[in-house]
Amino acid sequence: PGPSPTPPALTDQDVLNFALQLEYLEGNYYSYAVSGQGIPAALQTGTGAQGNVVTGTGPGAARQVSFTDPVVQQYAREIAFDEIGHITLLRGALGSAATAQPVINLSGSATVTVGNATPVGAFTAAARAAGVVGPNAIFDPFANDENFLIGSYLLTDVGVSAYRGAARLITNKTFLEASAGILATECYHDGVIRAELWRRGLTVPAIYDAVARISAGRDALDGSFDLDQDIGNAAVANLVPTDPGGLVLGRTGRQVLNVVYLNPAATQGGGFFPSGVNGTIRDSGGP
Repeated sequence: PGPSPTPPALTDQDVLNFALQLEYLEGNYYSYAVSGQGIPAALQTGTGAQGNVVTGTGPGAARQVSFTDPVVQQYAREIAFDEIGHITLLRGALGSAATAQPVINLSGSATVTVGNATPVGAFTAAARAAGVVGPNAIFDPFANDENFLIGSYLLTDVGVSAYRGAARLITNKTFLEASAGILATECYHDGVIRAELWRRGLTVPAIYDAVARISAGRDALDGSFDLDQDIGNAAVANLVPTDPGGLVLGRTGRQVLNVVYLNPAATQGGGFFPSGVNGTIRDSGGP
């Protein structure tokens, strides 16, 4: 057989639609945590197969968090507002080319129903794989302030690396400016989350261990490169994950999909996106 054909070059629309798929995940997570509901129905339509948010039932189900710390509650409220803004902005820039919200596994339940399948809630699957909880335990990111922050770290850290990695692919200056603005906002979000987790770790040291395990777990998914950083420990904080040049770390689209699909191999769905994402960038391709 001859050589494999060269895949077509990605367009700006391809890149923005990939970002939109990730924003659907983050937007729904923060919206459920703040209000017990997902993003507005008007923001879910588009090209490709439109899917629902799989919330699960019982312990670990996606729901409003009963925050006890008003500071964390305000973080969550503001981030939820920003994420819906990102979805609205990207959909506006893409117009009729905007992709629909795919099926999103937003649960920490022991099992959820996705079509005829009954996978583990994605947050629990990620936590088990990383060793944050035991093989039969669940991780409920909606249970309390601390778990919510750990769930936020799990998602938002990946979002930052995705925007950093995509920057070199965008050619349209208007789209690039929008992407840069979203990256900056996501970095603010991530910095707040990491700082709050580090502060809480001073009195609950197990937080440092949980975050370190999640970080190592993501690195095990995205290939042989060291693209992830934890928050440090009580002696030395690592609030801003950067390379030696002080730049935030970046992942390729394939590496991001390895992480959110919770699979280091080449696949087109799983984890937080049981049926995959919509758009051109949807195959993790392996590390």
